[in-house]
Amino acid sequence: MDSSESSFDSWRGLPAAQQPQWPDPPALRSVTDELASYPPLVFAGECDLLKDRLAAVARGEAFLLQGGDCAETFAATSAEAVRNKLETLLQMAVVLTYAASVPVVKVGRIAGQYSKPRSSNTETREGVTLPAYRGDAVNGFDFTPEARIPDPRRLQRMYQASAATLNLVRGFTAGGYADLRQVHTWNQDFVADSPAGERYEILAREIDRALHFMNACGVDPDEFHTVEFFASHEGLILDYEAALTRIDSRTGTPYNTSGHLVWIGERTRDLDGAHIEYFSKIRNPIAVKLGPTTSADTALALIDKLDPDREPGRLTFIVRMGAEKVRDVLPALVEKVTASGTTVAWVCDPMHGNTFEAPSGHKTRRFDDVLNEVKGFFEVHRALGSHPGGIHVELTGDDVTECVGGGTEIVFDDLANRYESTCDPRLNRRQSLDLAFLLAEIMQEKHPT
Repeated sequence: MDSSESSFDSWRGLPAAQQPQWPDPPALRSVTDELASYPPLVFAGECDLLKDRLAAVARGEAFLLQGGDCAETFAATSAEAVRNKLETLLQMAVVLTYAASVPVVKVGRIAGQYSKPRSSNTETREGVTLPAYRGDAVNGFDFTPEARIPDPRRLQRMYQASAATLNLVRGFTAGGYADLRQVHTWNQDFVADSPAGERYEILAREIDRALHFMNACGVDPDEFHTVEFFASHEGLILDYEAALTRIDSRTGTPYNTSGHLVWIGERTRDLDGAHIEYFSKIRNPIAVKLGPTTSADTALALIDKLDPDREPGRLTFIVRMGAEKVRDVLPALVEKVTASGTTVAWVCDPMHGNTFEAPSGHKTRRFDDVLNEVKGFFEVHRALGSHPGGIHVELTGDDVTECVGGGTEIVFDDLANRYESTCDPRLNRRQSLDLAFLLAEIMQEKHPT
């Protein structure tokens, strides 16, 4: 199907923020036409399954754990890199499921998070101004004129990298690696020497004993041997997203097959813009980032535009207020949305509102600020009787030094040791596990033992 003639193409001609300035439009068209002929990366039925799981989150019956890289790179599609991220999310999910006794829906910022919005179209270093780096899907990170030219052929590399990553994820999650009996195996590297790793090992032994008991009783559910894991990314580059949109043979409706869940960022949620229009047409579960300037009326207008049928699991609001603002700004949004009778999944992004520049010039975040925003998010929902449905975090399975604080404390002077992010700072694996244990304690406060 020619995407220019499709039923989901009404976004063209509307203002589209944060789009690359492609220097060769015919080359872009050639690439998107070819992408439109490629197989889907995910399937409509999988998206529907995630929508069902998110409906449970919205009803207060489950918790969403969404995490992964700030911006994926083509160089980090090795089996080791993918396994490390998956391992970290699995460990966090085990902590939350076991300690807080709640089903955890696991969604990665993975297999598509190759583009990023930027606050400026250009970057200047030592008097030289070049186009800003917008992620590997658009241009190169190296600060040279050649690398910074947007190249539509990178969208094909994005598809290929996403396909390779999803293949690895499916292999790990269905091939026995995600079996609950592997909880010890996930801890046999550097994390085992950290306080969070030691705490996790104690929990793993408890799970082991419970599994042995169930096995002795003849109980061995299939759910213990595989795991549901879904892929998500910001649906930023509309030419790519539209090229990967397919009509579902079951229903005759369009699905974005680049990821199970796609979201609209804070910078692209203009109610009259191209992103809102495109997202209103696809049937995937979708999310919208809401920053501290979001009004309650805007939240209601987003619901009307994106979820007019009030479909359970369709719409998630990912709030990114900042630790100092979440307790003041979030209540009005939750109150008005709840009063409207709409049930959305509320999720906390405690990362993006807490970024600052360290004395060394590195962008960083304080672990304590991240935790404080999570606490504020829970406090608001509990005070209003609504459900704090999940967290959305930027993290990695590697031993990076990008965020300060945490149980194995990183200080400003450590940032240069292993700062590897091409955009925003991520929690490393130790910090991610620290957050999971502390979050489990917060969740248990609602249901004290």
